[in-house]
Amino acid sequence: MKKIYLANPRGFCAGVDRATEIVELSLKRYGAPIYVRHEIVHSRHVVEGLRRQGAIFVEELDEVPAGAIVIFSAHGVAKTVWEEARRRNLKVIDATCPLVIKVHKEVNRDYNNSYELILIGHAGHPEVDGTLGQIPDKFHLVSSVEDVETLRVSDTDHLSYVTQTTLSVDECREIVAALHRRFPGIKGPHQEDICYATQNRQNAVKELVKFVDLILVIGSPNSSNSNRLRELAERFAIPSYLIDSYKDIQPDWLRDVDSVGITAGASAPEVLVMEVVSYLRELGATEVEDLTVVEEDVEFLLPRELVMPAPAHG
Repeated sequence: MKKIYLANPRGFCAGVDRATEIVELSLKRYGAPIYVRHEIVHSRHVVEGLRRQGAIFVEELDEVPAGAIVIFSAHGVAKTVWEEARRRNLKVIDATCPLVIKVHKEVNRDYNNSYELILIGHAGHPEVDGTLGQIPDKFHLVSSVEDVETLRVSDTDHLSYVTQTTLSVDECREIVAALHRRFPGIKGPHQEDICYATQNRQNAVKELVKFVDLILVIGSPNSSNSNRLRELAERFAIPSYLIDSYKDIQPDWLRDVDSVGITAGASAPEVLVMEVVSYLRELGATEVEDLTVVEEDVEFLLPRELVMPAPAHG
């Protein structure tokens, strides 16, 4: 192995940066413990770091003491979760990614305009659960072209779709095309729901595959966008592995490999990338090159309660 190519953009997106900062600022302002419903982002490294600072991660609100502070993760939550928080007098700080909020607004707008809705996404993912929970009925989940072919709807004249933000662009395009074939009058979002960071990281992998024999994707197993990066590389017949850290790398993977590509899902911090680079250098890599497809400069505002001056005591 001689050379390492680093995909750029890679790693943290603006939504993950914002969500992580929200937990850190909340701990500083209000003190530990701060409760977080679900993993704030899908990164074991990030979650463990925040846990050491005093964050307590829970799956459901009944694990949070009445009146406590709870943060909703970047993936967003169903309306019933908000209702339960109000009922139990919890102080909520919302870390939902603004791009997920955009999808929620589209869903509510179309539902209020009497549309039957379709969500393109993966069952069981917290973002999908939160989006499906925006409206009480008339919502269908499809995950494949096959799902579209067997879908039964009530009103083909008032039908619209939205998508999970962390899907594969190519996978989503095929499903959208199938929806338009079956339901020519279907209405889609004004802009693609797949987030800029997901698109950029996938485009970077498409460039990376031109130069490397193997790709390492840094991300947790439950990270949707990280899994999509690995699948995308394999679609180009490049062996690809999803790893949490350099410790997951198997020596057999690197046998007869001349160049290795590295990317990271939107929830993976840069420190993990640098650890992998250092490990590969120890194994003999002598060159490191960035492959940049676009520069990202997106930033999202923090919740107002965390940027306003703290109230005076006494």
